[in-house]
Amino acid sequence: MSSTQPLRVAIVIGSTRDGRLAPTVGTWFTGQAAAHAPDTHFDVIDLADLDLPDAHPAWGHEHTAPQAELAARVEAADAYVIVTPEYNHSFPGHLKHFIDLHHTEWRAKPVGFVSYGGVAGGLRAVEQLRLVFAELHCATVRDGVSFHKAHDGLFTEGGPAHDEQGAAGAAKVMLDQLDWWARALRTARAETPYG
Repeated sequence: MSSTQPLRVAIVIGSTRDGRLAPTVGTWFTGQAAAHAPDTHFDVIDLADLDLPDAHPAWGHEHTAPQAELAARVEAADAYVIVTPEYNHSFPGHLKHFIDLHHTEWRAKPVGFVSYGGVAGGLRAVEQLRLVFAELHCATVRDGVSFHKAHDGLFTEGGPAHDEQGAAGAAKVMLDQLDWWARALRTARAETPYG
């Protein structure tokens, strides 16, 4: 695949709780990403819309048609952005389950993070996700986007209530890093299959 072909980026909305802020944060980020990289194809995967199976086919179970379609979406992506809150110093269980249901689909691809939470802005969730994705042979990009005290009215339907320019700048930095890694790793996978 040519390094000039448009990238495919899956944006995973990682919370399924009632009253969640994740779709609002995800919509804001998707808008930032589309404006920054108009030739990139963004596939939003909202975990709240999915009926996830209990087990992975590698555990002796067959994919149903919807599960196979979801696995194909994860496989097709050149890169991922995980939108996650922080729950009890970690990330949501549904997100971990979704990640675990896929294995080789993630390999040798980059992952970026958009997090939100209390005073830590979801960064403790991101640090734990970095460990999980390292196990899956992913390259996590250094810079991310985080929103502190997001549930205290500092993130609204329209986006960050304060320092929107700073948030947009953080998104640009992360997207630039994701783009570089996605193109480099896509070329490497095409030249030498990973594994």
